[in-house]
Amino acid sequence: MDTATAKSYLTDYVKSITEPSRRGGVNAYVCPLCGSGTGRNKSGAFFIYEDGTKWKCHACGESGDIFDLVEKCESIDKASAFQRVKELYGLTDDDTEYRNYTKTEQYKHNNMYISSYTHSAQPEEQTPETDYTDFFKDAHSHLSETDYYRGISRATLDRFNVGYVKNWSNPKSKEQPSARLIIPTSATSYTARATETDDKAYKVRKVGKLRPFNLEALKEIGKAVFIVEGELDALSVIDLGFKAVGLGSAGNYRRLLEYIDQHKGEPIPPLVISLDNDETGEKDSKALLAGLAERKIEHYKINICESYKDPNDFLNANREAFRAVLEHYSNPKQAIQAEYAEEIRKESAETDLATFISDVEKSSHYHYIPTGFPELDKLLDGGLYAGLYIVGAISSLGKTTFCLQIADQIAASGTDVLIFSLEMAKNELLAKSISRQTYLSTLEDGKSDTLAKTMRGVLTGSRYKDYSKEERELILKSLSKYGTSSAKHIFISEGMGNIGAEEIRAKVERHIKATGRPPVVLIDYLQILKPYDMRATDKQNTDRAVSELKRLSRDFAVPVIGISSFNRDNYTAPVSLSSFKESGAIEYSSDTLIGLQFEGMDYDDDASDKGEGEATRTKRIRKIIKEQKAKTKEGRDIQLVILKNRNGGSGDVCFKYYPLFNYFKEKDPYSYQPEESSGFTSISDDKEEQERADLWD
Repeated sequence: MDTATAKSYLTDYVKSITEPSRRGGVNAYVCPLCGSGTGRNKSGAFFIYEDGTKWKCHACGESGDIFDLVEKCESIDKASAFQRVKELYGLTDDDTEYRNYTKTEQYKHNNMYISSYTHSAQPEEQTPETDYTDFFKDAHSHLSETDYYRGISRATLDRFNVGYVKNWSNPKSKEQPSARLIIPTSATSYTARATETDDKAYKVRKVGKLRPFNLEALKEIGKAVFIVEGELDALSVIDLGFKAVGLGSAGNYRRLLEYIDQHKGEPIPPLVISLDNDETGEKDSKALLAGLAERKIEHYKINICESYKDPNDFLNANREAFRAVLEHYSNPKQAIQAEYAEEIRKESAETDLATFISDVEKSSHYHYIPTGFPELDKLLDGGLYAGLYIVGAISSLGKTTFCLQIADQIAASGTDVLIFSLEMAKNELLAKSISRQTYLSTLEDGKSDTLAKTMRGVLTGSRYKDYSKEERELILKSLSKYGTSSAKHIFISEGMGNIGAEEIRAKVERHIKATGRPPVVLIDYLQILKPYDMRATDKQNTDRAVSELKRLSRDFAVPVIGISSFNRDNYTAPVSLSSFKESGAIEYSSDTLIGLQFEGMDYDDDASDKGEGEATRTKRIRKIIKEQKAKTKEGRDIQLVILKNRNGGSGDVCFKYYPLFNYFKEKDPYSYQPEESSGFTSISDDKEEQERADLWD
């Protein structure tokens, strides 16, 4: 026996006697010797090293290879452990160098025992396998003493001579006796499955050479044979009238391939590979599929378990649904052809043409929602469609106020708006809306705007005692008007580091299910969404968030508006695609990209012809910014620029922004002209940095 080959079965052996730990990685397990990993943290200290031939438990300090583990787990000597590995994995003595051996040295290297073996001159006697036929008969006679049938009929259990032993003792170890279901896998091997514990470390024991269950099914040509992981899984399939082989463990796929090699030239029925829905099952499925492809065996990888862990779970949860799945895939080639035919039928443009117009009329995907700004709606081809809209601007320019006004105007038309406010409190947003309404009410009533209230004027309760009756009435009137127009369709979720794209998606889905109304979604703002991964960079987290918000807009056919900050390096430059902060995904994933800036910040082509350099242009822009920020009551001149519009054109719209009252008003496109530069005073170099800081305070 080649010990290198024998040692490669270490992972298979570990999986047959214990369970993976819940934490610690794919090579970490509950220690079968000391039980580490069964406590509160469920973090196993037993690890298999990357080469797959050595193990170590950091809790009890034991280590070694497969022979050492078998020796310790089954309480036998080294020579017996060597024979046991041969027995379990059907290894032969073709390599005479290892026909017999004595342990010559054992030493530690990197905290790992490494054993070396030498052979003696005497040939090794072959140990005959134990015949368990009489044991199986006796165990089967006691089957009625348990009801642990796992949904499998007594007729099927009888057919395969399944039995029960109340006090079963492992012939190869000193474990305490336990009640076990006995499932024969050959005359000389069986699986003993515990019936009174769910502890996976002790649930299953293999006796004799590991063999797949019911390999005889491969001799029956016709309908497909389902290749599943456990014996109970195979019995579950068989109980419903279909053919199955249970590998015994996912790693035992080698025995199936060996059987096929031994019967080369004989016909093999189609094989449906459906191992457990877990990481191990997926890994071993790939190896088995590769082996079957190499041998040119007709095979299909199909999940017959659907959302269940394994076939036996499916059988117990919904027997008839499981039967229907098996029936469907009993002729896998026909089933897959039918599924693909249906898939391409649905994808065929010809199929869509038959109902194209009626579907479009019913569809909400291409329904638009006016923003309430007529000129902006013209640029957007009517308003907001399902898609991702990103609105960006420099600090303090009014991007939150602008988007909130759009939200209020949309809500006033009867469409729900979900606002996720990650920076401002809910009361602050409500105060902004009411402040705007006080200003509009004074205009409607022809009264002085001195009566109108700022956000703080609405929000600061201590000021109310000093308000006149007229001022109080204005606030109450504005509150009532906002309540009957917009408020009943506005829904605000506050958050600070606890709302991310996943939470937004869940809220949108719940809202649609509860109300039947697809909402507009507003997020203020993208860069402070809860990160997906605390270890990732800001750019990586924003990229992921933008991608998920785009997916949200597509899956639920809703407009999603995300407010974005700008790079500080772009504060004195005209808005552009490069202005958007932290993320290339904003440019590529958004359907519409909108920038807000003060009027006059575009590059002055005429001035450039006259020699306006970068420094001169920067100082001119700073002057514009200072002048505009000084305009509080008379209104600031704001330019909205559509930088990208996937399904429409580009262009700009100019607004008057009244920051005191949180109000944007579109300018008449035929009346406004770019303002002439008012000139500026040169700023000395030593004051330049100070002014840059002052601009953004």
